[in-house]
Amino acid sequence: MAKTKLRTDDATIRAAIAAERRELADLLDLLPEERWDEPTLCTGWRVREVAAHMSFGFRHPLRRVVGELVRARGSMDRMTDRVARREAQQMSRQEMASALRDNADHPWTPPVGGLAAALGHDVVHGLDITIPLGLDRKVPADRLRVVLGTASPLGARFFGAKLGGVRLRADDLEWSYGSGSEVTGRAQDLVAVLFGRKVPAGRLHGEAAGRFTSA
Repeated sequence: MAKTKLRTDDATIRAAIAAERRELADLLDLLPEERWDEPTLCTGWRVREVAAHMSFGFRHPLRRVVGELVRARGSMDRMTDRVARREAQQMSRQEMASALRDNADHPWTPPVGGLAAALGHDVVHGLDITIPLGLDRKVPADRLRVVLGTASPLGARFFGAKLGGVRLRADDLEWSYGSGSEVTGRAQDLVAVLFGRKVPAGRLHGEAAGRFTSA
């Protein structure tokens, strides 16, 4: 499966992660209270649940995470859903925003994927909020290039992105992934697709675009 490979150094990615977290914290600070209950691209989660989830890895030691996973009978999806819903009720909006800002330089990374995956985690959850809420935030191209460079068959399976038979191609920067019927769109919308999300209709183009869009 062909793709455009994009690489950068660790220091640059760390700086991108810190900037992304600070900018998302600023966005959350300015988000009116009534919008925190609106749905996101994460099925079943409102803005509150996404915001709470984003800083979970910063706020709890590994033993706490393992304990939550055991209580969820080993299901990562069940664990993250349960914790996000609980903490969305426990934490104030200001606390959720501060948890991102105060941990902008936190070294947390997902179990697989390293720093690029950590940036992907922050970027896609920001998109989970901004895309359905219609917020006009454009993720900087240098960050998108790093995240798009992580595209792989393993990642697609993990996030439930069904990319067989399509070639994704960004129309605002040089990047493509896969082979088959071409689907084009903004790079940040294609990031959402790589992470198994469906974006609003009209944001992607091509015969197979409907596979990755919501009504």
